[in-house]
Amino acid sequence: MDGMVDGYSAAQIRAAEAPLLAAGVPLMQRAAAGLALEVRALLGRDDAHVLVLAGSGDNGADALFAAGHLASGGMTVSVVRTGDRIHAEALAAALASGAAEVAGDEVRRVGASADLVIDGILGTGTSASPALRGRAREIVAALLEVAPRVVAVDIPSGIGPDDGSVPDPCVLRAEVTVTFGGYKAGLLIGQAVAYAGEVRLIDIGLGEELAKVEPVVRGRAG
Repeated sequence: MDGMVDGYSAAQIRAAEAPLLAAGVPLMQRAAAGLALEVRALLGRDDAHVLVLAGSGDNGADALFAAGHLASGGMTVSVVRTGDRIHAEALAAALASGAAEVAGDEVRRVGASADLVIDGILGTGTSASPALRGRAREIVAALLEVAPRVVAVDIPSGIGPDDGSVPDPCVLRAEVTVTFGGYKAGLLIGQAVAYAGEVRLIDIGLGEELAKVEPVVRGRAG
């Protein structure tokens, strides 16, 4: 997308989601379905091999539920845990649909043969510094050696969701970032613009709530 768009802070997005989540609106399922559609469109075939990097938060769950959609549609899907915890329901859904877990020390080999890597490590709920640490950083460092095609889930892991900062360059550069509900401010400003690639917005129903707040930035998406 080439036009100017509104960018929102992580706090604004969470506030817009809150009443919908309280009402039982399946935001995660909408996000995952939209992500899967974008991945299929990017790859253009259903026999591709996709490697999913699944963190412990909602982005990891979005990636895993999307993995289930892709696997059930015929793709070969490998899943790597990037932390000590994982969304159990989303992982179970992915595995039940035909995805397979692979060990973290296999990620370089698997990444080198995969047609696409889905970065679902971190999202907008990161700590004060979004820099990757521990196992997640080791996995990304290994993948940087083989330079795979990457789709980021909501934001590339390791960038500041509000200010576009990149405190550590150990970040997978996305060909496409699939973001949900509203554009995150950090995708439109700062160093992160070079890591986000083309930003595609999935409408999950936040428009009415976001219309009530002032965006924090206007910028170009992709």
